[in-house]
Amino acid sequence: MQSQKSFEKHQTGTLFIIPTPIGNLQDITLRALETLKQVHTVAAEDTRNTIKLFNHFDIQTPLISYHEHNRKTREQMLLDLLAEEKDVGLVSDAGMPAISDPGQELVQAAAAAGYPVVVLPGANAALVALVGSGISTDAYHFFGFLPRKKKDLTGDLEKLRKVTATLVFYESPHRLKETLAAIHDSFGERKVALGRELTKRYEEFLRGNLQEAVEWAASENLRGEFCIVVEGATEAELQEAEQAFWENMSVQEHVDWYIKKDDIPSKQAIKQVAIDRNLSKRDVYQAYHVE
Repeated sequence: MQSQKSFEKHQTGTLFIIPTPIGNLQDITLRALETLKQVHTVAAEDTRNTIKLFNHFDIQTPLISYHEHNRKTREQMLLDLLAEEKDVGLVSDAGMPAISDPGQELVQAAAAAGYPVVVLPGANAALVALVGSGISTDAYHFFGFLPRKKKDLTGDLEKLRKVTATLVFYESPHRLKETLAAIHDSFGERKVALGRELTKRYEEFLRGNLQEAVEWAASENLRGEFCIVVEGATEAELQEAEQAFWENMSVQEHVDWYIKKDDIPSKQAIKQVAIDRNLSKRDVYQAYHVE
């Protein structure tokens, strides 16, 4: 096991992971401000956003961009700074870096190379939404942004449908209606809470069930970034899920269900039905085309 004594003297620089406010600038910590001022360089997801924070708190530290499109080239530059015993700070546009934001690859590379990685605590939208949701916080599963493609979205939701922990998602306003409808279609009726514009002037929590959330989103001119907190699967749901969903379907209905749900050709659907029913593909093919 590799040991890191975070606050002992090192012969290299340290990579500091620094959360920034998700809305209200007063949520930044004194330690974060001090660290931003003391490091040699700050790598930011978007320097245009971070410079506003720097100007507000009179931070003069040099900024460089580090985002999805340049991270591979920037990574070596940042590792070289650490090798030269220069501390580096990493920030995203808002909240904790590496959580649905760039950063995890840099953390992995720095840790693998033996450079200290120190994570500062701070603002995080998922935890704010979870605690304010009114839904159980005993166990939770953070997913972040769901896939855009319908097939991938449906597949991920089917996997999450049996998770008993409270589920937390991020979503943009222009995709919220579609995402809520997909969650409702997969999960059925469960408690849900929506948090938007968290920590900002127009912060709002909406609490109810998924049907109500779908109806609300359909009637609103949606603005602001959203956190979606959904109740986990109940024991009754798990027992129901154990019963094969296709038991009351004919073979033809079973094949057609996969074709429609996953948007796949009949050949692929027949293969999946054969697996579900423990039949040969030939038997399913014949039954499908005869019925």
